Amino acid sequence: MHNLKRRSWAEPFKIKMVEPLKMTTREYREKVLKEAGYNTFLLKSEDVYIDLLTDSGTNAMSEYQWAGMMLGDEAYAGSKNFYHLEHNVQKYYGYKYLVPTHQGRGAEHLISKILIKKGDYIPGNMYFTTTRLHQELAGGTFIDVIIDEAHDPQNEHPFKGNIDLQKLEDLIKKVGPQKIPYVSVAATVNMAGGQPISMANLKQVRELTSKYGIKIILDATRAIENAYFIKIREEGYKDKSIEEILYEFCSYTDGATMSAKKDLLVNIGGFLALNDYDIFEEARNLVVVYEGLHTYGGLAGRDMEAMARGIEEAINYDHIRARIGQVEYVGQKLIDANIPIVRPIGGHAIFLDAKKFLPHIPQIQFPAQTLAAEIYLDSGVRTMERGIVSAGRNKETGDHYYPKLELVRLTFPRRVYTQAHCDVTIESIIEVFENRDSIRGLKMIYEPKYLRFFQARFERL
Repeated sequence: MHNLKRRSWAEPFKIKMVEPLKMTTREYREKVLKEAGYNTFLLKSEDVYIDLLTDSGTNAMSEYQWAGMMLGDEAYAGSKNFYHLEHNVQKYYGYKYLVPTHQGRGAEHLISKILIKKGDYIPGNMYFTTTRLHQELAGGTFIDVIIDEAHDPQNEHPFKGNIDLQKLEDLIKKVGPQKIPYVSVAATVNMAGGQPISMANLKQVRELTSKYGIKIILDATRAIENAYFIKIREEGYKDKSIEEILYEFCSYTDGATMSAKKDLLVNIGGFLALNDYDIFEEARNLVVVYEGLHTYGGLAGRDMEAMARGIEEAINYDHIRARIGQVEYVGQKLIDANIPIVRPIGGHAIFLDAKKFLPHIPQIQFPAQTLAAEIYLDSGVRTMERGIVSAGRNKETGDHYYPKLELVRLTFPRRVYTQAHCDVTIESIIEVFENRDSIRGLKMIYEPKYLRFFQARFERL
């Protein structure tokens, strides 16, 4: 009989070019961390050993993408790379119309400005920082309608990104469908721990919104990772390809914002994709004001070509399995070491549960921000806060939002780090965990007006 023990896997690529890293001492890291106000966003990249701050724009491009960069048609209007990108978005995502943007928040800005009017409500499966800010700047109010399980780090629900249909319908009945321009659906849900939404749930949301004439706008940033989870976790999809699942998934929505800097393996780029011609026409007019002509949207031709080719590579099963496999490897090792993380393991990142990791630090002393600083101090590994600092303040009361989830995100760039880098990271977190009782909290000494987590400064208590 065959041995059913799980066998090791290796990355489905080999390394062609390397980028040397600077090695630092703890004394040096103590100095630069203090200068950065204990905010990992304010560290200089060259002072970081393993950079798990974000998977946005930090991916390694392939030889196929780099070859495409040499084919950049840098015409101001009608670049051939735009038409290649448009073709691939239509083929793999299924939307009719495409407006390129410099990155995801360019698309969020356009769709918020077009569809939201003052006093509107936008329900969604947990907020994302930039998405919610654009909705608020357009005069809307974001309402979280994610299932309750998403707010519990230990709950093992396989689709914690699902929308609670009762919460959604209650909101529609309370404010009226005319006050809801669209439902904002993220796949996967970043702030919940990279958690997917099921195909069945999205279908039900589509049925409910159709009844009331409400649109669905997808944040498709990591929809390919979401498709992988549907394949391995949802009944009826294990024999379908990532390509088929992605296409079906998008078919239940009316449009999508996209930060190509994640799934699509590029360093810059995004788009707004739509099925409604009138909304597209409006977006095509507005993009000229804010981003660039409607056939380049703030991007060079070479960037659009890399994006078009990135779509083709991203839907490859071996690629996506290895990408999520690396995250699962780190997550499982941390679980084995009794480190508190959000479960089940998500798609693009491991999320440490800072409330459980540092139970002696109250939320007002920023435990996740503190933990991110301590991990950098120990090993030069850069992570980021996803808790009270990211949540911001209530615009009515001026008080902090106190999210149930106080997390530190270890985000894995695609095709960048090896298993040895993963092991160094795991050992560092275990080391910090073993010395956690001596860790003190932080106080905020500088707070910017918008998206404070990027630039806030702290000092040790």
